[in-house]
Amino acid sequence: MGKYLDPKYDLTFKAVFAEHPDLIISFLNALLPFKEGAKVVDIEYLPPELVPDSPLKKYSIVDVRCKDDQGRQFIVEMQMYWTDEFKQRVLFNASKAYVKQADKGYSYSSLQPVYSLSIVNDNAFSGTEHYHLFQMAEQGNPERVIEGIEMVFVELPKFKPQSAAVGKMHRLWLRFMTEVNESTASVPQELLDDPEISKAISIVERGAYSDEQLATYDKYRDMAATEKALMDGSFNKGRAEGRAEGEAIGLEKGRAEGETIGLQKGKEAGKLEEKNENARKMKECGVDIHIISTVTGLSVGQIEKF
Repeated sequence: MGKYLDPKYDLTFKAVFAEHPDLIISFLNALLPFKEGAKVVDIEYLPPELVPDSPLKKYSIVDVRCKDDQGRQFIVEMQMYWTDEFKQRVLFNASKAYVKQADKGYSYSSLQPVYSLSIVNDNAFSGTEHYHLFQMAEQGNPERVIEGIEMVFVELPKFKPQSAAVGKMHRLWLRFMTEVNESTASVPQELLDDPEISKAISIVERGAYSDEQLATYDKYRDMAATEKALMDGSFNKGRAEGRAEGEAIGLEKGRAEGETIGLQKGKEAGKLEEKNENARKMKECGVDIHIISTVTGLSVGQIEKF
């Protein structure tokens, strides 16, 4: 067994980000698109609302919720496996958090933004970029944004540590999420040199957990892998059924088109035979060959063969 546990699973993700305000603050500031002077300074944790869409996704989603001293709310989700339904789930949860402020008597003008940060251990979107920001912007004028809900998706498999387009802490936190796991023999020095990342690494050391906690971790990991297999199985089954249905439709369509083409060719062959027969009879009756050609549309050479 390795020295470290994977920070992407429920036990460790929450140990790092749901129990240490300084680390979740650093994480949010590194990965959310805050304007200058709008960084998170202080937070308080909110009760998580883990309500999976179905039992199939019970173990593949982990969330941490908090708000800062300005009232801004943050929903941080670790999604092990991706389906298109997750986009709608993320939008629903962020919208629900935004609307709930009105239940507390807030006026529209006092509603605070909700930020959703989804870390995805899977390929979610086409292309090679690992970072995706979704805002409500005017078409053709992306600088005109209606503030209220912002959603960020980070695809871990596409993250490249050498990218110069991201900030230092953005890079370090994603290196922590992708490079520290059960197979890590030694942690890169750059990660150990940063106090916050070094603290997070110490939290996921296997020796920091009891046997009971490790058993829970292993169970969660195994169940998440089982969910992945079930989702892949459902996807493959659906794809196979779709292919079979497509082939059946294609076969039926091909048969119908074949019958149409065959009928058309049959008609054309019948017309040609009729022309030949008429030309043959006219030739036997002594009709001028050029007149026969004009009447039937056959060439003189064809008619001479009769």
